[in-house]
Amino acid sequence: KEVRMVRARPHRAMTPLTRPRSFILLMAVLPCQSLQTAAPLLPQQSTGNSCQRASARQMPSMAVAADGERDALDMTQTWNPESYQKNAGFVAELGSPVLELLAAKPGERILDLGCGDGVLTHKLAQLGCKVVGIDASSAQIAAAREAGLEAYVMNGEDIHFDKNFDAVFSNAALHWMTNPDAVIAGVKRVLKPRGRFVAELGGLNNVLKIREAVESVLSERGIDAAGLSPWYFPSSEEYESRLTSAGFQIDSIQIVDRPTPLPGDVVGWLRTFGESYLNAVAEEEQEAVLSQVRDRLRPVSIGEDGVWYADYVRLRFAAHLPDPPH
Repeated sequence: KEVRMVRARPHRAMTPLTRPRSFILLMAVLPCQSLQTAAPLLPQQSTGNSCQRASARQMPSMAVAADGERDALDMTQTWNPESYQKNAGFVAELGSPVLELLAAKPGERILDLGCGDGVLTHKLAQLGCKVVGIDASSAQIAAAREAGLEAYVMNGEDIHFDKNFDAVFSNAALHWMTNPDAVIAGVKRVLKPRGRFVAELGGLNNVLKIREAVESVLSERGIDAAGLSPWYFPSSEEYESRLTSAGFQIDSIQIVDRPTPLPGDVVGWLRTFGESYLNAVAEEEQEAVLSQVRDRLRPVSIGEDGVWYADYVRLRFAAHLPDPPH
C-alpha cells in the first residue's frame, strides 16, 4: 500500500465521463419547466430567456433502450439503475472514507461529479449541504430526480456551472472520464477561491486480475482487447502532477488496496461495468466468454470465506485552490 501525505503551507486554510466517451454525455433535452430551474446554474448568456439559455447547451437526447440507457456516441456501455443497485450497490456503500475526507459542512454548496443514482448525493443533502448532482447517464439522473435530488445530465469533461461551489466531490466516477485534464479544468472553473476537490477513483492496477482474464479470453478468440478498456486508472504521482499543474494544492493523496466483496460472482460485475469488452463478441458468444472468464478467475478471486472479490485499488485525494491573489 502506498500512502503519501502532503501538508499545505501553514498560512493556507486546511479544509476538510471505447475511451472516455462512455462518460462523454450530452445534455438531455429537458422540459422547459425543468430548464427554467436549471438555467440559473448554467453560464449566463447575454440574451434570451432561461429556456433559450439552457437550450443553447443542449445536444440531441439519448436513445433509451428497454433495459437501460446507452451513450449516444459510442454505444459501449448501458446504465440501468436497478441492475446497478443489484450488482454494484457496494460502490456507494464503500464511499464513507471519501465522504469523511470531504468533511462537508451544513450550508456548503457541493457538486457531486458522477453522482449515479444519487445515494451519496442524498447523504450530503442530509448533512445540510446544498448539493447538485451531475452524471453522464440520463437513466441514473432520472433515478436521482425521483429521489427528490437536484441532478442534471452533463458531460463530466465539459462542466458548465457558475463559479459558486465550495467543493466538488466524486466517488468511483473519474476513472470513466479519460480526459482527466478536461475534468480538472472544469472542476477548477466551478469552484470558489479556496474551493475543495475531494474524490476517489480507480487507481493504478485497479481490477488488474479481471482485466487480464477477460482480455486473455478475448485474445484467444482472435480479438485484440488491449484497446477495449473504457477506464483511466492513474498512479498517485500522475494525478498529483495533473492537479498541481492546474493550480490545485494537495492536502492528501494515497493509493489504497481494497479487495472488494461482490454480491455475486464476477459475471454480474462484468455485465454491469464491462460492456466494452462484451460488445467485442457476438451476442450469442457472450455467455461463453463470461463463463470462461469466471473459470479463469475462480482460483484467484474467491476468498477463504467463499465470497468473490474484485481486486480494487483506489486513488483517494483531497486538494484545494489557493487564496486569490491580492
